[in-house]
Amino acid sequence: MNRYVGAIDQGTTSTRFMVFDHAGSVVARHQLEHEQILPKPGWVEHDPTEIWERTRTVVGTALARAGLTAADLAAVGVTNQRETTLVWNRHTGRPYYNAIVWQDTRTDRLIADLDDEHTELIRKRTGLRPAPYFSGGKLRWILDNVEGVRADAERGDALFGTIDSWLIWNLTGGTHVTDPTNASRTMLMDLRTLRWDEELLRVFDIPAAMLPVIAPSSNPAGYGTTMPDGPFGGMVTIAGALGDQQAAAVGQVCFRPGEAKNTYGTGNFLMLNTGTDIVDSTHGLLTTVAYQFGDDAPAYALEGSIAVTGSAVQWLRDQLGIIAGAAQIEDMAAQVDDSGGVYFVPAFSGLFAPYWRPDARGAVVGLSRYSNNAHLARATLESIAYQTRDVVEAMQRDAGTRLSTLRVDGGVTVNNLAMQIQADLLGVPVSRPVVAETTALGAAYAAGLAAGFWAGTDELRSNWHEDLRWLPTWSDADRERGYTRWLKAVERTLGWADLD
Repeated sequence: MNRYVGAIDQGTTSTRFMVFDHAGSVVARHQLEHEQILPKPGWVEHDPTEIWERTRTVVGTALARAGLTAADLAAVGVTNQRETTLVWNRHTGRPYYNAIVWQDTRTDRLIADLDDEHTELIRKRTGLRPAPYFSGGKLRWILDNVEGVRADAERGDALFGTIDSWLIWNLTGGTHVTDPTNASRTMLMDLRTLRWDEELLRVFDIPAAMLPVIAPSSNPAGYGTTMPDGPFGGMVTIAGALGDQQAAAVGQVCFRPGEAKNTYGTGNFLMLNTGTDIVDSTHGLLTTVAYQFGDDAPAYALEGSIAVTGSAVQWLRDQLGIIAGAAQIEDMAAQVDDSGGVYFVPAFSGLFAPYWRPDARGAVVGLSRYSNNAHLARATLESIAYQTRDVVEAMQRDAGTRLSTLRVDGGVTVNNLAMQIQADLLGVPVSRPVVAETTALGAAYAAGLAAGFWAGTDELRSNWHEDLRWLPTWSDADRERGYTRWLKAVERTLGWADLD
């Protein structure tokens, strides 16, 4: 009866549910967007109740369209936008406040006020550079600014979670859990013990009682079962949970040290598996948990996180009205042979890796009367590729190896021009798998491994197949000339935001 595995993929702009068969092929899917709430400059929020309702709808719709029921699923996995933070009441299930999204910068002052001792403590224990990006500061903001939350948290009535915890709590009727990949993005978990760190909780003044249990990413014991009256209409074990970028690495079967992937979504996230070794970056990257399968030792990774890539395309659509839909940017950018000297640095939320400059803000430079919409569209695609090169350069210095091929996935990879630009700017081939939405696939793999649906990672490797490959066409001289100008454009973005 259990012929398939399901995956809930709750992302920054949308929620999807997908069902996969044993070969890793897509059997069913449905996807819905949710509102981006922008109360102030630098603030980004989501409505947790809307996200839960979207989840219910996409699960029910996908199953109904495919004629499937809970009995057809061996297990379900969950993957999620990682650092997005919310707090809800244990008894009522109601959120105290909107979810504060990973892109949100309202905690920049709180982070800037950390002294050198605490900054170094965070870096050593968690592998992270303190930044507004991560969950710990967002949780502290909610505790300090939303009435009643701290008192409830100290009584054990207020629960913290990233979106994985919120969904699993609702799906199971009250299991409060997360996995090491999500916990490693909070600035509150010790990378070595995979436990909440008491000293870090004191630094951020966070009551331990509000934190979820940390369980393996692929959990044979399961996180609980779905409720019969829930969106699955029956009881299915939730057995996998991974932050979205780690899920993409699992979906791309990056199980060996040295294997890397780049996911193109709202932001870009380049991840390099370092095996059981914790590698400290000296070039602006993050050290994070890649996954933990059952009782096995965790695998770690170096990661370069880029805040704004696909969302820059959304900005052209929603704020400027230059394009009617995201797919239109490829045709518009193809109207010109190059960007006409225009460079767009979309530092809307500051710059993440490898710069870590929350004071940066977006800039378009190199404009002339010759510049038009097509040049800006092409500069937007180039900005995605240039920011990726920034991270590749840092990763190669940290790892001491040169990239030979870049495996890519995510929504932007359907844009063939964007991927050709990426190959040109890196000077290496770019490879896209048949199943480009590897985030959902990775969550399914984690759940399926736990349930015995797949025997092991070697079996998953046999499911991976290349769909398209783009080869570089630029000369080395053109590539370096363009990158030098990009670095000059980045310099123009620094120091714009007043963090006082």
